Amino acid sequence: MLLTGFEPFGGEAINPAQEALALVPDRIGALEIVKLILPVVFGTSIAVIRAALREHRPDAVLCVGQAGGRMEVTPERVALNLSDARIPDNENNRPMDEPIFADGPAAYFATLPVKDMAAAIRIAGLPARVSNTAGLFVCNHVMYGVLYHLAHELPDAIGGFMHVPYAPEQAARQATAQPSMAKDDIARAIAAAIGAIERHLAARR
Repeated sequence: MLLTGFEPFGGEAINPAQEALALVPDRIGALEIVKLILPVVFGTSIAVIRAALREHRPDAVLCVGQAGGRMEVTPERVALNLSDARIPDNENNRPMDEPIFADGPAAYFATLPVKDMAAAIRIAGLPARVSNTAGLFVCNHVMYGVLYHLAHELPDAIGGFMHVPYAPEQAARQATAQPSMAKDDIARAIAAAIGAIERHLAARR
């Protein structure tokens, strides 16, 4: 399984997705976990993950990103073929109303078992729900790119994206009160989601 996080962006000193990935076990059930940190850069992020897909040829891909303001861990249901950045990325790119792939469909649905993932996270004692919007920044960009490349190059593999809340030290620096989740708990949520994915893969065999 390929598990990705992101570097910090938007003036933040950390990214909880990156911090939590280091705490996730390297094997969960039958899945060996290959971890990768992506740049928060349009275009480059997809190129980096495509190279990893070609190198590792995973059975599943789970990308994880920060969604400040969300209270729960949120597996994403859908990625749109659109980049419309509210803020610049880490190389000062700011695409507006641009398709991600000109030859791609308007949207891809996640092929991960998103409802089972959310349920597994809740069973682990942490808040979770399925989300119907991955935004239009680099998170959506990467989710769409993963599903595009899986459809074209690894059609038997499954993939998708999951957002996590701020870490407490990030929430403490915000001008208004924001929800947060400890990095250890974010790591437990990721592990629980991967457990659901592993069970889904086992049932397909």
